[in-house]
Amino acid sequence: MDHITFLVTVVIVTALAFDFTNGFHDTANAMATSIATGALKPRTAVLLSGVLNIGGAFLSTEVAKTVSGGIVDDTLVTPGMIFAGLVGAILWNLLTWLLGLPSSSSHALFGGLVGAVWVGAGEHGVHFDKVVEKVLIPAVASPIVAGVAALLATYLAYKITARARQDSVTKGFRLGQIASASLVSLAHGTNDAQKTMGVITLTLISAGALGHDAGPPVWVIASAGLAIGLGTYLGGWRIIRTMGKGLTDIQSPQGFAAEAAATTVILTSAHLGFALSTTQVCSGGILGAGLGRRLAEVRWGTAGRMVIAWLVTLPAAALVGGVSASVVKHGGTFGTVVIALCAAAVAAFIVLASRRNPVRADNVNDAHEVTVRAAVPTTVGTVA
Repeated sequence: MDHITFLVTVVIVTALAFDFTNGFHDTANAMATSIATGALKPRTAVLLSGVLNIGGAFLSTEVAKTVSGGIVDDTLVTPGMIFAGLVGAILWNLLTWLLGLPSSSSHALFGGLVGAVWVGAGEHGVHFDKVVEKVLIPAVASPIVAGVAALLATYLAYKITARARQDSVTKGFRLGQIASASLVSLAHGTNDAQKTMGVITLTLISAGALGHDAGPPVWVIASAGLAIGLGTYLGGWRIIRTMGKGLTDIQSPQGFAAEAAATTVILTSAHLGFALSTTQVCSGGILGAGLGRRLAEVRWGTAGRMVIAWLVTLPAAALVGGVSASVVKHGGTFGTVVIALCAAAVAAFIVLASRRNPVRADNVNDAHEVTVRAAVPTTVGTVA
């Protein structure tokens, strides 16, 4: 433990803060459709999702190893670079949460790390072949696979139950959604919680506290699981509204199909060590489910804004991570403090801005889109 310096401690705390934002940013991945169809009450859904995220964190460490020793050269990385990368990821998560955009927390993290390491150690510090293999290719393929699978499953679900009583069909698929949404939450823990484990492990390796190619210690697994679980429980209601009501009008058979398809893709990828975006997978599943039901309305404007956010996530987070790394590199401890204070100020501004139009458990199904009003209402709600 002699290697755990003050800077390393700051980086670990920052990594867990990112994990927390990842939790409330990605709650919608598992529970948006179940909340939208009424299969689960909002508060029950986020509690269930939070508990299962913690459980999923202990199931596998393949993705964590990809992050800690795959996309960057752990022999060249310093805790300061990791801190800078995390700043870029956290700020992008908060900004897209404010706008209700289901962007990728995973790609925000990878973008921040790539930008910070590129600036701090040069381009040879980034394994671009691994970025393409483990991040970019899955980013393109996974939502397409999930979408096609959900489309076919939705079509078959309606075909098979065409002559059944509608109330019985709805009740049956709502029960199925409880199981399928739970599996998505468990799968999310096996994928997203591991990314923070990988970052903390990379920090410990760079500080000499762990050997190269080491896996995450038990305390790292437990703390990452708890952080993402707590963030999930608080509920990212703004993004839940967009995914549950903004992409298409979800019925229970569609919700079950979308969740089942997403679970299959996420668990398979976690087993193979692909650090994919669960947000993109689940969004692809929802769009596929919308296309699979006859006469269902798919809101392509919302889908288009999401795709734009996906495209700019990596470069935007990389830019912030690179700028932060430059300040930390040339400013030392003073530069680190400056970046930390600036990040805290921006984060506080975003949280205050969210209070202008709060989205909560009691109004999450009221509208299709999240907006940020110019005027502050007389009654201030809780952070969504």
